Amino acid sequence: MSRYRLTDFVASTQQQDLGQGDFELENERLLEVNLDGVVWTKMGSMVAYRGPIRFTREGILEHGMGKALKRAVTGEGMRMTKAEGNGKLYLADEGKKVSILHMSGGGEALVVNGNDVLAFQPSLIWDIKMMRRVTGMLAGGLFNMRFEGHGLLAITTHHDPVTLMVTPDSPVTTDPNATVAWSGNLEPELKTDISFKTFLGRGSGETFQMHFKGEGFVVIQPQEEVYFQTAKG
Repeated sequence: MSRYRLTDFVASTQQQDLGQGDFELENERLLEVNLDGVVWTKMGSMVAYRGPIRFTREGILEHGMGKALKRAVTGEGMRMTKAEGNGKLYLADEGKKVSILHMSGGGEALVVNGNDVLAFQPSLIWDIKMMRRVTGMLAGGLFNMRFEGHGLLAITTHHDPVTLMVTPDSPVTTDPNATVAWSGNLEPELKTDISFKTFLGRGSGETFQMHFKGEGFVVIQPQEEVYFQTAKG
């Protein structure tokens, strides 16, 4: 653990205005939102703020009946808070690394695991992307958010993200618990590899997989979060 004189500690950790726009990284695990209006944030992600900012929990029908019904079907999903006002807002999520993405429109789209969305501007168009439920699996990772349009989006990962390119002759298969996001033109297939050994507890542990084929990319993280697991009963 580093040792400082108090004045040195304050000087070395003091917040700085970097002038990078609406979203900027105070450090790699802390997002600063220079708020002048509205931003949507992951519920519970606020760690500090400065200025007159009001927080409102997302209402059941806040984004329309369609999204409410999709959430009811999945049984879970990211809950959001609307931050309104003028000031500085600091967001973090369990010490995960933050990446700021600038969506520039023009047909560009990104699908993100709902748990990995930290904040986004209301100018982005988003919807809930559901994947079909697989027998014997829990639905924890079936909730994803598809973003398109123009605006800023902040996502989180455990450690540094890695992007794998998908091509027609080189598909990619991933562990759902390590899958963060993928290009909006891809439609992953859910694959199971359940054998008699798996049911006896002697399988590889990789019984549920996401298979990406086509042209695009998929973002993974070097740590698994438990979204999908084999149902017990």
